[in-house]
Amino acid sequence: MEAQGRGRPRPAGHDPARDGPVRQRPQRAAQPVPAVLGQRDRRHPRRRRPGPAAARPGRGRGPRRRCRVPDHHRRLLLDAALGSRYPRAGGAAYMTHHAFGRPLLTHVVGMATAFSGLTSIATGALVIAENLQRAPILAEFPAVILGLGYLLLMAGIVFRGIKESIWVNMVCTLVEAGGLILVIAVGARFWGQADLLEFAPSSSGAATVFAPLLVLQGAALTFFAFVGFEDSLNVAEEVKNPRVTLPLGMILAMGVTAVLYIGVAITAVSVIPWQALGAAKAPLADVMAKAAPWFPAWAFIVITIAAVANSALVNYVTASRLLFGMARDGRLPSPLARVHPGRRTPHVAIGLLLAILIVLVLSGGVTQLAEATVLLLLTVFVVVNAAYLILKGRKGEPRGAFEPPAIVPLLGVLSCGGLLVVRLTTGNWQAPAIAGGMIVLALVLYLFTRVRAAKTA
Repeated sequence: MEAQGRGRPRPAGHDPARDGPVRQRPQRAAQPVPAVLGQRDRRHPRRRRPGPAAARPGRGRGPRRRCRVPDHHRRLLLDAALGSRYPRAGGAAYMTHHAFGRPLLTHVVGMATAFSGLTSIATGALVIAENLQRAPILAEFPAVILGLGYLLLMAGIVFRGIKESIWVNMVCTLVEAGGLILVIAVGARFWGQADLLEFAPSSSGAATVFAPLLVLQGAALTFFAFVGFEDSLNVAEEVKNPRVTLPLGMILAMGVTAVLYIGVAITAVSVIPWQALGAAKAPLADVMAKAAPWFPAWAFIVITIAAVANSALVNYVTASRLLFGMARDGRLPSPLARVHPGRRTPHVAIGLLLAILIVLVLSGGVTQLAEATVLLLLTVFVVVNAAYLILKGRKGEPRGAFEPPAIVPLLGVLSCGGLLVVRLTTGNWQAPAIAGGMIVLALVLYLFTRVRAAKTA
């Protein structure tokens, strides 16, 4: 969304004297690396929840990371290049429109990016619910009920205002970063006790035959852990000297984050066998219970909840402002551009997102929602990589301070496309169904807006 500010258009019917400015999302891209670790990475609970990935056929921490980290680095290099070339809000949707000039494709890419944030929030809601069930007083409550209560709380904070959201976010970031460093610190003495290259046998007992496919399946799920850096493009206009600082900050953040991810992953499978991690409701809490039995169990549950909650909060704020901005620009139904007269927040957009989140929580489990997020963003990354190839070869396009060679986006198209095909042709049907339903919803919104605009004209 374009921030409301000097020289920027305001929504239809918006009176600054009466309504005040629309509150903005946190300016995440301008924060130092520790905050980036908390905000960009915390948005996804899989870093704190290695269970689903660890339960894949084959522990795969070694080979799977070697497979997927270069893929994430290619995507990050592309995001850094795009931010250096076109330092403006809009992110993936802007790059897609600039390269292809297709309104429908632009709309789908923008909405897929927003919806990936929603599936991530829904994933986090279930993760938090499973952690809350570890408390004796909440053990009898169904996870779905606890997850829905968490969503209502998040919606209330976002509706309350951006100031409240920022304060909650800052506290959660500090708690999360400290918790992850603590996991590595207490579990480092277990390093070397696990075979990080081990593959579990398939049902037929022929692990070696299926090893490449297993690696790709694991990479498709653990891709979820590195999602989020691309959103830095959405705040490029709020960064000083973005053509230089944005790519530098993204690359630095990615390097520090990769070290943190790998440290947590190695620690987890070293302390507890991967088979047990896959079945655990709160994997890192179990790791702490074994590696540091003196540490209060409830304290790490609080750390896990804080780590997941701040990611959801940022996603919720960003998604609500994105819907508001698209409605203001005529790309979504106009009611989504309404601003609450008292709280100055886009309350209609917040309410619609809450309704979608409730449906998502009721429709899938943690793994299915995480994989749906991956499918949506793999689709976006294929399109954006292709867009960069087109823009790189187009005469007259501006050059940024950071320009990776054409092989980087080409490999991005191939690797993301390959992961997408592998996941669509293997595994369960729930995740593709959830992702497909979100794309269909985006198409319905596009057609509704076009028909209404035609009638108005």
